[in-house]
Amino acid sequence: MYPRILNPEESQSYFLLGPRGTGKSSWLKQKYPKSTYIDLLDAEIFNVLNSNPKALIDYSHDTSRFIIIDEVQKIPHLLDEVHRLIETKKFKFILTGSSARKLKSKSVNLLGGRALTYHMYPLTSVELGKDFNLLNNLQFGFLPMALTSKNPKKFLSSYIHSYLKEEVQLEGLTRNMPAFSRFLQAASFSQAAPLNVSAVASDCGIERKVVENYFSILKDLMISFELPVFSKRAKRSLITKSKFFFFDCGVFRNLRPRGPLDTDSEVNGAAFETLVIQNVMAVNELREWEYELFYWHSRKHEEVDLILYGPKGLFAIEIKSSNRLRNTDFDSLELFKTDYPMAQCFLIYAGQEDRKYKSIQVLGAQSFFNQIEILFGKAK
Repeated sequence: MYPRILNPEESQSYFLLGPRGTGKSSWLKQKYPKSTYIDLLDAEIFNVLNSNPKALIDYSHDTSRFIIIDEVQKIPHLLDEVHRLIETKKFKFILTGSSARKLKSKSVNLLGGRALTYHMYPLTSVELGKDFNLLNNLQFGFLPMALTSKNPKKFLSSYIHSYLKEEVQLEGLTRNMPAFSRFLQAASFSQAAPLNVSAVASDCGIERKVVENYFSILKDLMISFELPVFSKRAKRSLITKSKFFFFDCGVFRNLRPRGPLDTDSEVNGAAFETLVIQNVMAVNELREWEYELFYWHSRKHEEVDLILYGPKGLFAIEIKSSNRLRNTDFDSLELFKTDYPMAQCFLIYAGQEDRKYKSIQVLGAQSFFNQIEILFGKAK
């Protein structure tokens, strides 16, 4: 197992949220081998605790160790008993979840600040270290099983099917699975692009309101995220649509249908942008750098792919999947620099040469991934 850089505060209970397959259970079992582990995917345990939450106290009496409850969203009302045991018995819990749908209900007890919240992401280039392989990770992503499987493509296909069956169908999030499957493929064409819900609805032949709900499901399952437009002290007219991403470049590539009209550059460009952004997003949270993530897009269609804004500074990052650059590739960054002179600007590309272009630092992909913590972890 690869070492994870997640470092939670262990003096109190905490939620550990993240999509299925990111390694939450494996990491917890390795980190807390003597803790009580309660798996709510186990039908027998589920039935006992669902019908009688007070039976939770029977699983452990050792208050010095965590009680780990896996997939807590399966029994949301169990959190009332968790709350009671924290208050009366001083128990400490780790509560994992791969869906925020039920946990977002107003009637669900989220422990009133008595539990911190952390997220588990797919692996990062920082965690992989020397095992990070640009071409392999670009193709198959960063899910732990995708990196260790003898057939990663088959694993990713199975992973997506399992999500459809276990998280969407069994949780009753939608009754029309064929429509949801069509939606997933249509949504994959929106990867790394401003989200146009009406266009996706038209592409998959589903009503717009239903498609809006489907995108909400993806967010709740934590298998998608969106970047808002950076508009702080804007000096020009900007679009307002967020940019859409499936959470892992390998999952995206497996969802994206391919045909004779699809070019490699279309798929590779979106995958490469996802590769960069998912790594920066994960390391930012795991290292607690406190950047907000955005993108920048003017109404004249000048765009910068990723903006980091936080106490450590302002960074603008353009991402190009080509291994050769043209002078026009720098135009949007130069425009952003005009509006925000304090910004540190980077262009990341698939080549190998690091160099300077005016005030813009050009980094080859491998060099960039080797330096993520140095580039963004230092104080301003």
